[in-house]
Amino acid sequence: MSPRPRSPATRRAHRQHPRELPAASLLRLIWLASPALPVGGFSYSEGLESAIENTGLASEAAVADWLLDQLHLTQARSDMAVLAKALGAWRRGDAAAVRALDDWVLHTRETSEQRLQTEQMGRSLCEWLRNQNRQHQASAEVPTAEPDPPVAHDTMPAPARMQQAQPAARAAAEPALPDRRCQPLEGQGYFTYPVAFAQAAAAATQAPVRQVLLAYAFGWAENMVQAALKSMPLGQSAGQRILARLADAIPAAADQAIALMDSERQAFAPMLAILSARHETQYSRLFRS
Repeated sequence: MSPRPRSPATRRAHRQHPRELPAASLLRLIWLASPALPVGGFSYSEGLESAIENTGLASEAAVADWLLDQLHLTQARSDMAVLAKALGAWRRGDAAAVRALDDWVLHTRETSEQRLQTEQMGRSLCEWLRNQNRQHQASAEVPTAEPDPPVAHDTMPAPARMQQAQPAARAAAEPALPDRRCQPLEGQGYFTYPVAFAQAAAAATQAPVRQVLLAYAFGWAENMVQAALKSMPLGQSAGQRILARLADAIPAAADQAIALMDSERQAFAPMLAILSARHETQYSRLFRS
């Protein structure tokens, strides 16, 4: 008997109250988005330090407006949109899509600082993910007893033989995706940061794409607020107010990123590119971008 179709009211309730994310996946997602993750995000201001120096950002309101524009004009239309597509590509095992998205990120970094950031943070996240995999494999190893003496005929029950053969069969059936363990791409280096984040989220969590984008964007917002606090005389309370404004805007930015088609994705931010280029020779600076 086929299942009864859900009524429109049931479908609306499901959309409003989606299935709860398992605790382990939720904690791993929070972990991935944490500024404490050793990927170096704290060392980049993404043009904010240069904007403070060259455009006269001098108040809490001005910094908040700048970061809100950056969230909607660059993050939502570029990196978050790539992350949304890359997450699905990793889960499908689509190597061609992963490579195309990674190439797009590299080709849209307009200054050496921008390219350095996405390459360095992507490499660090890949290395972190590989270390986590090694630790997980080491903890899963269990000492085995001495094998029984060989016998002349196979006495293993058929179901046991099938179970023993399943890992090899699954490995043979997996799509060819040589980079899924964050090995360097041939002639290209490691994955860029949005693509590496998507890989880590796909490997470590069951989170749907919107929740991954929310976590990613909030981690970005925390880093940017900290950069502002270090670059100009703003107090912690002002920083929290800026973060609150960003947090209110992040869900709409995530929805915008999810809705974008490949042809609509863009990284057009000429002022940000100019400020990034100026930052490379800025006399006094704390950050790498």
